[in-house]
Amino acid sequence: MFDKFKTRAEAVSSEVYRFKTGTEALEFIVSFLKKEGVSDAPKSYALWADSPFLKGVDCKSIESDVPGLKFEVTRELAVDSLVGISEMAYGLSDTGSLVADQTKIEDRLVSTLPVIHIAIVGTGNILDGKAEVFKKINPGNSRYIAFITGPSRTADIERVLTIGVHGPKRLIIVFVDDMGGAE
Repeated sequence: MFDKFKTRAEAVSSEVYRFKTGTEALEFIVSFLKKEGVSDAPKSYALWADSPFLKGVDCKSIESDVPGLKFEVTRELAVDSLVGISEMAYGLSDTGSLVADQTKIEDRLVSTLPVIHIAIVGTGNILDGKAEVFKKINPGNSRYIAFITGPSRTADIERVLTIGVHGPKRLIIVFVDDMGGAE
């Protein structure tokens, strides 16, 4: 299912990576943040929303290694951020979409306002489609279910496709095998 998801997600301009362990994924993310020029200056911050992925991670050490990376998410910082990082619950192989209950405002801020969104997903959480996801997430119990398919795009301005007008210009999807198992 991973290969099908990857093909569909890349078809809508997402960048998809897969790692065996959370440690490997964390190393990739830290390296990515440095390469993209994350710094302690407006428009260069990276915000990481709290998630199960961060359990056991020494956030203070990572913050000192990557100046500009912040684990406290505010609206003001999100508007001034280059990168937002969040954990998504599921991937849908039929569309290459990501799905999560984003009732927490911090999750929405980091996935919609920065220029780049890094989404972390357990490889074992790839589902076939929407019917399967609604067996896992009950819309009656969630105030905000997000479906994200590629970077933000619109063609409503003179019918010209524009990327990043209403959200991130880049979507980086990081699958982790030991976060929900491998297929």
